[in-house]
Amino acid sequence: MRTVGTVVRGIRAPIIKQGDDLVEIAAQTLINSAKQEGYTFNDKDVVGVTEAVVARAEGNYATLDQIAADVKDKFPGGEIGLVFPILSRNRFSMLLKGIAQGVSKIVVQLSYPSDEVGNPLISLEKLDEAGVCPHKDVFTEVEFRKLFGEVTHPFTGVDYINFYKEITGGKAEIILANDPCEILKYTKNVINADIHTRKRTKALLQKAGAEKVCSIDDLLTKSVNGSGFHAEFGLLGSNLATDDSVKLFPRTGQDFVNKLAARLNELTGKNIEVFVYGDGAFKDPVGGIWELADPVVSPGYTKGLDGLPNELKLKYLADNMFGNLEGKEMEDAIKQTIKEKDNNLVNNMSSEGTTPRRLTDLLGSLCDLTSGSGDKGTPIILIQGYFDNYAS
Repeated sequence: MRTVGTVVRGIRAPIIKQGDDLVEIAAQTLINSAKQEGYTFNDKDVVGVTEAVVARAEGNYATLDQIAADVKDKFPGGEIGLVFPILSRNRFSMLLKGIAQGVSKIVVQLSYPSDEVGNPLISLEKLDEAGVCPHKDVFTEVEFRKLFGEVTHPFTGVDYINFYKEITGGKAEIILANDPCEILKYTKNVINADIHTRKRTKALLQKAGAEKVCSIDDLLTKSVNGSGFHAEFGLLGSNLATDDSVKLFPRTGQDFVNKLAARLNELTGKNIEVFVYGDGAFKDPVGGIWELADPVVSPGYTKGLDGLPNELKLKYLADNMFGNLEGKEMEDAIKQTIKEKDNNLVNNMSSEGTTPRRLTDLLGSLCDLTSGSGDKGTPIILIQGYFDNYAS
């Protein structure tokens, strides 16, 4: 039996620029790494490539002026409400700045005590001390400040109420409420900026009498004045690029993974799975932040990465099914059970406690944690042995 299971390698790559042939760069980077580090490739290895370099290579960028032009076209009246933006300098501040450029006035409704992905505005304990019920209490900025004063993010030290007002150049009025329909007391024209709850929020606003509602994924769904775009996700999944532009979510993810898988097969003779990954969808237990500001973890993956894990729980087998056995006899019995397991273990007690998440979400978390978001310089991740098990 092999003594090593899953192995994950962060692969250092050249700096990717717009127009680069990322398929060839990624393939040759992997081949050169294997030669230098002395490892080989196998069938069912997995290669992950971060969405950032895919979008950069395809040149999927938009300027604030282009965002403003799209907003102005969709809301020619000039006054809008903006509901449930996340609290982020990297993810949302530039979008807010661009949106504000396209209007004359904007009412920004923040959720509290935190945003959708867990960035805290105020603690639950402070709400309890003040006798505040977040399910029904609504605040203007003045009322909120009177109760809580300055509120700074524990990691960044930013007071996002002040920051978002400054970003809009004085065009913004801030309110705090968790019912999206509160915004309709100020305006009937709304952009809802939430990510994973956007469809429900949009439906609630429309049902409550909004005249026009656009989600963030309705902005830049096509090129505006030469901008990048994303037909499905619009501005969702975008990141700060420069002082006046953002990088959008990659459009060509599926085409890219298919071409890279084919190229790796040519070079190695192995059937290697490939996917594009963004945020890893894991939650920080201390800060409470859910790392998924992207609309999906993976915007492109080869067919072998579709579906969920189909695994038995070793602890259950050892403690329950074969608790009366010892040593090699137990090992052989467990291995045989794994070899004979059903293709679908849903509702099978022997699989209870295994992780019921999509393979791309699990692998995306693994890749995101490995590559990090800073200066490691490893936008390509090689995962080997992930589909092996105790009986392999």
